[in-house]
Amino acid sequence: MIIEGKNAVRELIKTQKTIDKVLVQNGLRDGQSKELVSEIKQAGYKISFADKSVLDKQSRGGRHQGFIAFVSDYEYADFDQMIENARGRDCFFLVLDGIEDPHNLGSIIRVAECAGIDGIVIGKHRSASVTDTVMRISEGGANHVAIARETNVNDVIEALKAENIWVYGLELGGNDLYKTDLKGRIAIVIGGEDTGINRLTKEKCDGIVTVKMHGKINSLNASVACGVAVFEALRQRGE
Repeated sequence: MIIEGKNAVRELIKTQKTIDKVLVQNGLRDGQSKELVSEIKQAGYKISFADKSVLDKQSRGGRHQGFIAFVSDYEYADFDQMIENARGRDCFFLVLDGIEDPHNLGSIIRVAECAGIDGIVIGKHRSASVTDTVMRISEGGANHVAIARETNVNDVIEALKAENIWVYGLELGGNDLYKTDLKGRIAIVIGGEDTGINRLTKEKCDGIVTVKMHGKINSLNASVACGVAVFEALRQRGE
């Protein structure tokens, strides 16, 4: 996996994960770049310098900003361990049902990291996985949030409910998000960009909540809707 961009590389080295090497563009003289090079060296990672043309060829998105790190493939968290870690306290999970756009997944992960979410569960089918692009869009947030990948989202919901975690689906036609009690042990299910939450999945949720809108489009991007719901929950929880 390739991690590129200053912020994403900086967050990566904080995790102390195995990094094969970091490729840095020759001639970077700005203070932020010099500081990051120093941090990489202090962390003990191998660093190589090369011309911009070399980094351009290695880059997947063309936004390397002079820094590309080479790491092993992303390691997903264990769902059962995520549940175990949440026992005996208030917790907050996200379950993604059919988020196929890597940019949406990356943005949702970034929201989750900023909000201190306990974990994210994504499906193995009809779902984007954690890739270089997702890592870049999340600004390295995927390095700091537990992300599990499970075959059956409905089984995940049943497991959460068995642990007394209240599961809300975020979808049109539900109860007003702002009038719903989002304190305690909760999980929010976010549906796919075009299809929303699967019908059977929706039926398994304890409740459906909706972001009240006033425009004519009557639809929010999945990651934007997620951000609204997550931070409304944090407001209610006093966090």
